Amino acid sequence: MVEYVNPPNTAPAQGLYSHVGVPSGKGRLVFIAGQLSVNLAGDVVGKGDFAAQFHQCFGNLGDVLKGMGGDYSSIVRMTTIFVHSQDIEPFMALRKALFPTIFPGPLFPPNTILVVDRLVKEDFLFEVEAVAEI
Repeated sequence: MVEYVNPPNTAPAQGLYSHVGVPSGKGRLVFIAGQLSVNLAGDVVGKGDFAAQFHQCFGNLGDVLKGMGGDYSSIVRMTTIFVHSQDIEPFMALRKALFPTIFPGPLFPPNTILVVDRLVKEDFLFEVEAVAEI
């Protein structure tokens, strides 16, 4: 049986989903829903500002990982989702600066990039989801 969890101290879900799905079994493989640029009050952070949304999304991902008893090094894989392909280059630069500070390195988790027409709200430019082992 899968357990669905919204860990304490995480931004509220922006639709009919939970932040984490934990399958039963020997391991604790957790599937983390796409994290959006939302603060704890549920407000959009960084409207029109890709860099601000990038940092909020990865901050929210860190909060979910921490709430589940893990950290960024628990991530098995990620999917990053964009609404504008033009944001991929800024993403690469922001990732190059951020990842060495949050992952033990020198290697980083696998990541799939997707570009879609829109996310759950028009104001969102970016979303990051992950699978983690905790």
